[in-house]
Amino acid sequence: MEKNEETLRTLRHSASHIMAQAVQTLFPNAKLAIGPATDDGFYYDFDLDDHTFTEEDLQKIEDKMKEILKQNLTFEKVFVEDVDAKVAEFKAQGEIYKAELLEEHKNDNPTLYLTKDKDGNVLFNDLCAGPHVPNTSYIKGNAIKLLKLAGAYWRGNEKNKMLQRIYATAFWTKEELADYLNMLEEAAKRDHRKLATQLDLFSIRDEIGGGLVLWHPNLYTVREEIENYWRTEHRKRGYVIVQTPQLAKSKLWEISGHIDHYKENMFFIQKDNEEDEQYIVKPMNCPFHILIYQSQRHSYRSLPLRMAELGTVYRKEKSGALSGLTRVQGFTQDDAHIFCTPEQLVDEINNIIDFVADTMEIFKMSFEVELSTRPESYVGTIENWNLAEAGLKEAMDKRGMKYDINEGDGAFYGPKIDFKVKDAIGRTWQCATIQLDFNLPERFDIKYQDKDGQLKTPVMLHRVIFGSMERFHGILIEHFAGAFPMWLAPTQVAIVPVSNEKHADYAEKLYKQMREEMIRVKLDDRSESLNYRIRNNLKDNKVPYVLVVGDKEIENNTVSVRQRGVGEIGTMPFDEFMNLAKEQIKTKKC
Repeated sequence: MEKNEETLRTLRHSASHIMAQAVQTLFPNAKLAIGPATDDGFYYDFDLDDHTFTEEDLQKIEDKMKEILKQNLTFEKVFVEDVDAKVAEFKAQGEIYKAELLEEHKNDNPTLYLTKDKDGNVLFNDLCAGPHVPNTSYIKGNAIKLLKLAGAYWRGNEKNKMLQRIYATAFWTKEELADYLNMLEEAAKRDHRKLATQLDLFSIRDEIGGGLVLWHPNLYTVREEIENYWRTEHRKRGYVIVQTPQLAKSKLWEISGHIDHYKENMFFIQKDNEEDEQYIVKPMNCPFHILIYQSQRHSYRSLPLRMAELGTVYRKEKSGALSGLTRVQGFTQDDAHIFCTPEQLVDEINNIIDFVADTMEIFKMSFEVELSTRPESYVGTIENWNLAEAGLKEAMDKRGMKYDINEGDGAFYGPKIDFKVKDAIGRTWQCATIQLDFNLPERFDIKYQDKDGQLKTPVMLHRVIFGSMERFHGILIEHFAGAFPMWLAPTQVAIVPVSNEKHADYAEKLYKQMREEMIRVKLDDRSESLNYRIRNNLKDNKVPYVLVVGDKEIENNTVSVRQRGVGEIGTMPFDEFMNLAKEQIKTKKC
């Protein structure tokens, strides 16, 4: 079996069956729910009323899995011939979740996967579409690991029973597993929620609500620098910047189609009486930008029109799905919409790809690309969808870009290109997106006058570079492990006098000079020891530079420089350090 991403998922799916078999061997009353493979491993949900899994149980289950694997069992796929009889059998066994799934898919040629020993005895069976590896020899006992426990509602519905979920992973080799576990350990150190407390970055309070972020001064400083970059770059690249309201009448969202396709994710404002018009808190910026486009007449000569906004939106999420900055309910999109002619489409897509590439290079992030195609629930005509998908493919093919196709994962109004950036420890994150839309322009009936004098409907591109500012900052915190580069650091330089009595005046003089040059500097004249103040600034607070000043520095108008992650780099004239600092800030060196 060729070892690639697809077959690794097959391996992990097979391992999930072995885990379920081990659980039912150790806990015979455990009822099976679902156990899919994921991007990083697999999980299985169990209903077990008489026992709550513990960390100690994970080791027991893992040991039992290794015992099972040594038996060299085979996986065999069989079609369910008599669905009603199998449903009755599942119910008699207490396997109510499998019975429910089988009834739901009774017309889809459902299959079981049997786990058999060398004599052909069935040791375990599971309702499953597969595929699986041929036998358990492919799954190495030293390359599997049970990771953690969690609760999960059946089918993700809070009205259903809470099940017990076991997360696990599997790789082809023990070395690959070791690398992954090391990455998880490093990821735990970089967790932006933990660093938020250490570095005083942000908070989310119950008094406000889940997924609604308070940006503290330190992280807002980072955001301010990124927003400054964003505005400057957009103006350079020919965008106009706008601002739109936080809510609008429901009629707007009826025209756009969001009420039909997005209602469960929208916040509605309660009406006082039936005569009042319904208002909705903004979940998207695009309808507002279309209305701005509509406010003037356009000809082909005025296109493309590139319109951008740092627009805050609100989308309803289940409480269990919220996580720090990376999954929130209120967030700011670095949104843009481009209105262009069909002839301009490929060039505009390539301009956006260039924008993404240039931006991610600043943060030393590479990226992978996916093309997501028409979902089951969509608006518009098949012809327009085919044209849209072809346009996105043409733009990427024209520049020789490699991309994967993610069938059926497009937005309801158009296909999209997703950029998955890779951070410092190799994890991928969804950030930038380009979505092509033939539908909203038609729903709002927007036009431009072409060179032949005819009124035509423009093509519309939805586009973000960072995605949401909240999510991107969560990614950045973990990418840099809280140690932001000089241009982003909340505090760029700390000045530490050796003695507050003897050296404070010189330290304050340098402090004022740096403030005048717009360098974010602090004067650390606390009563703690010199070594503590140096270590606290460099290691705990992750300040890029610490300048120590004492008698010699005063005498020679110099500073003794310590650099984060490097240590003492020597003494230099203060003006020389100022030039060094300003150059690193200007060039956005990471």
